[in-house]
Amino acid sequence: MTPPPASILAPSRPELVTSEYPQRRPRWVELATSADHKDVGRLFIGGSLGFLLVATVEWLLMRLQLAIPENTMLRPEFFNRILSLYGETAIFLFAIPLVVGLIYYVVPLQIGSRTTALPRLGQLGFWLWAAGGATLYGALIFTPPEAGVNPLPPLSSLAFSPSNGMDVWLACAGLCCLGFVFVAINMIATLRNLRAPGLAWRRLPPFAWAAAIGTWLLGVVSVLMLGAITMLMFDRNVNGIFFEGDAGGAPLLWQHLSWIFYSGAYTLIVITALGAIAEILPAFSRKPLFNREAVMGSLAAIAVLGTLAWMQNMYSDPIGIGWSYFAMAMAMAAIVPFGLVLFNLLATMFGGALQIRAPMLFALGAISMITVGLASELTHSAVGIAWQLHNTTDATASTHYALVGGAILGGLAALHYWFPKMTGRTLGESLGRISFWTILVGLNVAFFPLFLSGLQGQVVDVYKYYSGTGVAGYNLVATIGAFVLALGIVLALANVILSLRRGVAAGHDPWGGTSLEWFALSPPPAHNFDVLPDVRSHEPLRDIRDSIARQRASAATESAESQPVA
Repeated sequence: MTPPPASILAPSRPELVTSEYPQRRPRWVELATSADHKDVGRLFIGGSLGFLLVATVEWLLMRLQLAIPENTMLRPEFFNRILSLYGETAIFLFAIPLVVGLIYYVVPLQIGSRTTALPRLGQLGFWLWAAGGATLYGALIFTPPEAGVNPLPPLSSLAFSPSNGMDVWLACAGLCCLGFVFVAINMIATLRNLRAPGLAWRRLPPFAWAAAIGTWLLGVVSVLMLGAITMLMFDRNVNGIFFEGDAGGAPLLWQHLSWIFYSGAYTLIVITALGAIAEILPAFSRKPLFNREAVMGSLAAIAVLGTLAWMQNMYSDPIGIGWSYFAMAMAMAAIVPFGLVLFNLLATMFGGALQIRAPMLFALGAISMITVGLASELTHSAVGIAWQLHNTTDATASTHYALVGGAILGGLAALHYWFPKMTGRTLGESLGRISFWTILVGLNVAFFPLFLSGLQGQVVDVYKYYSGTGVAGYNLVATIGAFVLALGIVLALANVILSLRRGVAAGHDPWGGTSLEWFALSPPPAHNFDVLPDVRSHEPLRDIRDSIARQRASAATESAESQPVA
């Protein structure tokens, strides 16, 4: 056969096209340019813990101002600026990003995925969030915002807030919300399309299920908040009339949109913490999660009912009494699925071989503090009680019990649990226990007195109170508790930093978990898994262990039978 002419053959090319190995870039450059979900998750978690420290310092400054009656340590405008920074930092820069970071790191591993569906979109979401944080604290060089926790029109209009600080608040919140939307889209697509073979929705681990619900919730409420921010920026800068009551706008529209977001964020933190706890308690009880289907259904119900109760924050506003009763009904209905989750978590531990390690301690503390906070929120959902306690420190205590319990205790429980998977090392056990008890004592000493001062009528978010009102002792104790709580947070963060290099080396499955993240190496390689197993139950790693045990037993039996009989 005649060979083809050389003109139609592909020209020969060398297979080796480089003369040396590529130079390894510094780690921070790799992190900044990587779209790997593990790197982006680490950045979210590390950044959020840094902002936790900042928020703690801001809270301490406000508590120092309120330690004694008629204190003159801080000027009124300075107190308002710290309050504005604290409110936005605690929600937009700490609590939600910590949840997002844990979801972004853990969930692709739990569902057996080698990557996320839209990795560059998730990376863009992180950098938008980081730009929001830089924008907020860049305002310290000129005029920080004085908007408070929620900038309500018309007080946020140019007539009452003429400085650029209000625009900085809106820019930070808008950038963060846009980043959250991008991350939510990526996680929704990942959970929809990249689950391992056989991993049906009903077989998802509890944390991945909570993440699936939470990312939908975060995407929806962040879009609504983006709309509200855009309208308020139009009102302030191009003479819009969305919230201008005199021009036909609706100031209450901002409250509806913003409280939907805050209620959704509150619910997101709670259900994600409960999802992480539902992973931790079975692992340290050596029992499967009790009534798993009821827990997962209840998490979905909490997400819907908790968000629909947003008007619970608006009882003192001019809304129809029917809407107030609707919000009360939603809030009271939400306690039913939460009670089911609590019952099943406690039933999981009953009769189990309990191991009280640091992750277990933080999980139990989170359950107890979230329960206290939600029980108090339940009383605030009653219209008659809320009319008396709305905008008092009692409401502040209720919110902080649930959020500190969910975001700090729940977040640290998840971090203790998955830290070996992220780094190959365990967090320090002794320092973890010390930080847990310090945080728990500080939380109760810092916020329980605020229940009592709220019953005395102390108004929230004001820079001073007067002697003779009966609240001086409560505020002094709360300030002491705030310092104890801050000490516990510092100890927990120090434990994370020290354990990155000095932590005890852990195996690939130190807790005996049953979901797929423990099937990967610790820390996982760039591609997560070398082999993806077929999932046949909601405990795939237990199935793998049982299969290996059966194979070994069968091999031992065959070996014994092949031995010659003497």
